Amino acid sequence: MTDQRSTFRFIDLFAGLGGFHVALDDLGGEGVFAAEWEPGLNALYEHNFGVAPWFDVAQLDDELILERVPEHDVLTAGFPCQPFSKSGKQQGFEHTEQGRLFFKVHDILRMKRPRRFILENVPNILSHDGGKTARTIREKLEELGYSVDVHRLSPHQFGIPQVRERAYFVGSIDGLDGFEWPHALGEPTTINSALHPHAGTGRSIPEQTLRAIDMWQDFLRRSPDEVKLPSFPIWAMEFRATYPYENTTPPQAWAHNRPRDLYSYDGSFGFPLDGLTGRQQHALIPSHARRDGDFEFPAWKQTFIRQNREFYRMNRSWIEPWIIEWQPWDFHSSFQKFEWNAQGGNRDIDDYILQVRASGIRVKRPTTAPSLIAMTHTQVPILGAKISGTAARRYMTPRECAELQSLGGIDLPSSDLAAYKALGNAVNARVVRAIAETLLADLAVEKTSSGQAAIA
Repeated sequence: MTDQRSTFRFIDLFAGLGGFHVALDDLGGEGVFAAEWEPGLNALYEHNFGVAPWFDVAQLDDELILERVPEHDVLTAGFPCQPFSKSGKQQGFEHTEQGRLFFKVHDILRMKRPRRFILENVPNILSHDGGKTARTIREKLEELGYSVDVHRLSPHQFGIPQVRERAYFVGSIDGLDGFEWPHALGEPTTINSALHPHAGTGRSIPEQTLRAIDMWQDFLRRSPDEVKLPSFPIWAMEFRATYPYENTTPPQAWAHNRPRDLYSYDGSFGFPLDGLTGRQQHALIPSHARRDGDFEFPAWKQTFIRQNREFYRMNRSWIEPWIIEWQPWDFHSSFQKFEWNAQGGNRDIDDYILQVRASGIRVKRPTTAPSLIAMTHTQVPILGAKISGTAARRYMTPRECAELQSLGGIDLPSSDLAAYKALGNAVNARVVRAIAETLLADLAVEKTSSGQAAIA
C-alpha cells in the first residue's frame, strides 16, 4: 500500500537552531540539506532533525553545489545579519567574513533553481547604504527569474510575546500573484505565555546588576506622582553637568590642546574640570561626549543632553538626595542610563521586564519581552520579582527564550550561554510558518513510501 502525504523538499542554509526546519517540517516539508558552520549547532541540528549539515557555505563552489546540494523546491536562509545590523559596523557586503555570503545563496539559487525561497535578516538591511544593499539583493534575485517581495514582521504580531522585527525576502519562479503576506492577529500578548512556573532561579544575576536595579527602583520610588517620567533615555551622568555640547564640544577643545577652554565647566555628575589636563578631563566627561574627532554632536544627542539637564533642574529637590545616597558614578556607564518604557504604569520595577544594554537598563511592560539578541548573555531579559514566579528577580531561562522563538519542541545547547546566543541568532519558526503557508501552498509533492517525489 502506498503511504502518501503532501510534501516538498527544502534546504536550510545558515541553519542555526533550525527555525526554518521546524516551520517547514510542520507544513509537511522534507529537509534534504542544511549548512551550519558552528560545530556545536551543527551536531545539535543532526540530533534534532536527522540531517547532518554541511559545515561552511563559503566552501560551496559551483562544483560542490552540483555535487553536494540535492534538488529541492524551497531554499531558506537566515544569512548573517551582523554586517547589516545597527549594533555592528554596518560594513554590509564589504564585510570580509560574512557580508558576501548572500552571494553564496545566490549561487545555489542560480544553479539549483528551486521554485521558492525565504530569506531573513535584520530590518536595517532595508535601509543599509541608503537602500542600495536591499536593491542589490532584489535585483540579483530578479535577474535569476524570480518574482521578489520583502516585508517586515515581528513575533508579537502572531501572538508571541516578543517584539523582534525582521526583514523577510520571498521569491517565486512562478510569480507572486497568489501570495499574500500574513496578517497580524491583533491580539494582546503576555509574557506569562512563555514562562515556565517551575523554572527556578537559574543563572545568578551579578551583584552589581542587582544593585543598579535597586538604584533605579529607588529613583522611581522618590519620583513624585505628579512628575511625568521621561520618555527619552535618562542619562544620569548629565545631572549637574554643564560642559558645552551645542556650539563646541570637549573633543574639540582637546584636539586643539586647549583644556583651559573647559575650566569653567563641570563634567559628569558635576565634577569640576577646572585646572585639569585634557586626559584628566576626559575621564570626567560622559562616554557619549568624549569620542575623538566628535567636534559637533548630532541633533538627537544634543536633544537628549538638553532634555536630561532640564529634567534635573526641574526635579533637583528629589534627584539630589538620590545622587548623594547612591553615588551613581561608581557604577558602570551602562548602569547610569535608564529607559522607562512603561509610561502611566505603576512605578515598581518588579512589575516589569528588564534588559541591560549598552544604552542602559531598559524597563518594559510584561506584555512582550525585549528582542532576543546574540551579542552577550548579560542582555538576556530579567523578570521582575512580581512576575518571575520565584519571588525574586531572575533571568529568563533558555527554555523560556525558546518559547519566544517558537522553538519549544527542540533540544537546545547544553550550555546556557551557548543556548542564549543561538536563540538570539535564531529565526522565529511561527513567523516563518505564517509566511510559508501561502507562499508554498501550491508546492504539492506526492511522496510515496519508497521515498520518490515528483511535483504534483
